[in-house]
Amino acid sequence: MDRRHFLQAAATATLLPATLTPAIARAQSADWPKSPIKLVVPFPPGGGTDTVSRLMAEKLTLLDKWQVIVDNRPGAAGNIGLDQVSKARPDGYTLAMAQTSNMAINPALYANMPFDPLKDLTPIVEVCAQPVVLVVRNESPFKTLADLVQAARREPGKYTVAQAGLGTVGHLAGEMLIRVAGIEMMQVPYKGAGPAMTDLLGGQVDTYFGSAASVMPQLQARKIRGLAVTSARRLPGLPDLPTVAEQGYADFEATTWLGLVGPAGVPANVVATVNAAVNAVLARKDVEDRLLAEGNAPLGGTPQAFAQVIRSEHEKWGKLIRGAKIQG
Repeated sequence: MDRRHFLQAAATATLLPATLTPAIARAQSADWPKSPIKLVVPFPPGGGTDTVSRLMAEKLTLLDKWQVIVDNRPGAAGNIGLDQVSKARPDGYTLAMAQTSNMAINPALYANMPFDPLKDLTPIVEVCAQPVVLVVRNESPFKTLADLVQAARREPGKYTVAQAGLGTVGHLAGEMLIRVAGIEMMQVPYKGAGPAMTDLLGGQVDTYFGSAASVMPQLQARKIRGLAVTSARRLPGLPDLPTVAEQGYADFEATTWLGLVGPAGVPANVVATVNAAVNAVLARKDVEDRLLAEGNAPLGGTPQAFAQVIRSEHEKWGKLIRGAKIQG
């Protein structure tokens, strides 16, 4: 799938393995799972990663009769949770909902990573993609992105932008905007989307670059207002919200992807079983509708395709971080 146009494509189709069916995968691993599966979410409850993880856990439990238990392990921009999974037994009973930040951004951001995302984890399936949305409180004087940029130019350093953690796509989207718009704003890191949203609503910060999934409930409740979305095209769930690129910053794009990984060495038949089950969940109309409504683009696909995404994104974000000399 063309990564620049995934949002448009996801509105009408979900990528599925061409030859693998859930029945075949289950036959390959008929005795698995025999016990509960722990799904580590390396961020706090309430954010976009947590919301998607709980949806997947719920549907896998209902459809496949598996017992999937969500275990939130936040900290270090997702490194703590992913490190725990990288050191778990490779039997498939400990998985993680990985994302762009801890798989592709952190390796360039931090001098000492506790794990190597390209060697210490097994890609299983890409679940969805989430663009980032720049939002403000409804009471904010900023009605458009241009309003914010003009104010920031008048009073450099006065305004703040929250992000769900150092090294998240929201963080880098904020840095990209600051650079391309030629403005000064103070980045305020939080330990997840939930705390960032709480302080935005409380007036402790002026703006927030959050994943579409994490800001969608407050947008729908009209407690916050969107100024721009960072995807190449507008979101199906927010058709009236223009992209950053549309508002004068050509080629601006920053998107988070989520996907299941396990420790290195998970047996191929277990990988195939989990992959097929998740693809079957993503193919359901009710799941697709819910993901799209919450600002996610359902993806799916093979373990090999997900591995290629990880490698390419690892290179892309690493180049940007090193070029901008951003350090964790």
